[in-house]
Amino acid sequence: MDFSQFLNLLISALLLAGVYAAMAVGMTVIYGVMKIVNLAHAGFLMLGAYFAFELYERFHIDPLFGAVLALPVFFLFGMGVHWLLVRWLPKSDTPTLASLLLMFGFWLVLQNFAYMVWHNDDRSITTPRTLSAVNIGQITVPEVNLIVFAAAVVCLIVLQIVFNRSWFGRSMRALIQNPYAAQIVGVDDGRTSRLTFGLGTAFAGFAGALLGMIYTFSPDFGRQFLLRSFVIIVLGGLDSVSGVALGAVVLAVVETFGPQIQFHGKYILPDSLQPAISFALLVVVLLIMPKGLASMFTRKRRLT
Repeated sequence: MDFSQFLNLLISALLLAGVYAAMAVGMTVIYGVMKIVNLAHAGFLMLGAYFAFELYERFHIDPLFGAVLALPVFFLFGMGVHWLLVRWLPKSDTPTLASLLLMFGFWLVLQNFAYMVWHNDDRSITTPRTLSAVNIGQITVPEVNLIVFAAAVVCLIVLQIVFNRSWFGRSMRALIQNPYAAQIVGVDDGRTSRLTFGLGTAFAGFAGALLGMIYTFSPDFGRQFLLRSFVIIVLGGLDSVSGVALGAVVLAVVETFGPQIQFHGKYILPDSLQPAISFALLVVVLLIMPKGLASMFTRKRRLT
């Protein structure tokens, strides 16, 4: 592998990491505040892709603008799901079987709804920028990947500002750190949970719309990205929003460079086995660092 090829792969990995971070952060905030492993995240990702697709096909709305529109639409949708289903779940410090079954069942409902409406055909969002590329010397970057990365990073920055500067963000952080102490000092657990579920759903729809600009999709679209989201939040720490970016970078780099490894001139991992990278990385992290990569920096700060 020459230097230009290495640089192209590295940039591709970093661009992919931005979308992965936006994809996983919604699952992270829901788990951090409510201790729910949101398996319906896959269905929200899938609906986000179809949302941008329908806006583009029917109303000729740019899919990037469609992704932005997905934020308020899916925020309201998520709050509705919380009011209708999630708020009845028992409170717990750890994920419960009831929450897992509810979220899994709701994912199946969303998936079958999509099969009924859009059938099993693969769809794609094709715009004039889809086949365009930006050339910088020997580096070639697909224009759509660059735009998707920029949109994901801007949205994550806005989320970080909200997380650190608003009353809602302070309420979220209080519930993540110590839910009992947060309620003692006056944090409204019900309202914060409802808004958090809406926010997590909004980011899932937003990320699904961005992913739909890069990949083809069908009603089963979210399955592969659900696993990746789970790997990312385990890598970054299950309740660490800032660790999501680190986990996304690690997974994107491993997925990009893993298939390029050769032994005696032959590729060790064919493209058809690329999903195995996520499974293997998840197992390794759970065995070696169950609290994620963020725990390493926490221990280092404590030691110093």
